[in-house]
Amino acid sequence: MEVSYNALKLHPKDNVAVALKRISEGEIVFISNFESNLVALEEIPYGHKISLHVINENEEIKKYGECMGKATNEILVASHVHVHNVRGLNENERLEIINHVMEA
Repeated sequence: MEVSYNALKLHPKDNVAVALKRISEGEIVFISNFESNLVALEEIPYGHKISLHVINENEEIKKYGECMGKATNEILVASHVHVHNVRGLNENERLEIINHVMEA
């Protein structure tokens, strides 16, 4: 049986997947490159992120294997991850990442 994915995990280090279509609350999320399916806790608009694990407050949001921001509160599995629960990095946090990349 062929699976029709409605979300995609882009990188092995990612803790979010990207919705390939609008996902309704309670809909099963079939995620390409991820070991299990989830049930969406809320609507996930097309192109938006859905959490693959519990993401703790101040934990990095990883997409493409890179930090896209930090959680402003705990984000439950299968939740919408967007500006209402993620903040951008401040200058010191960006410098830490740049220095880490330069040392590698």
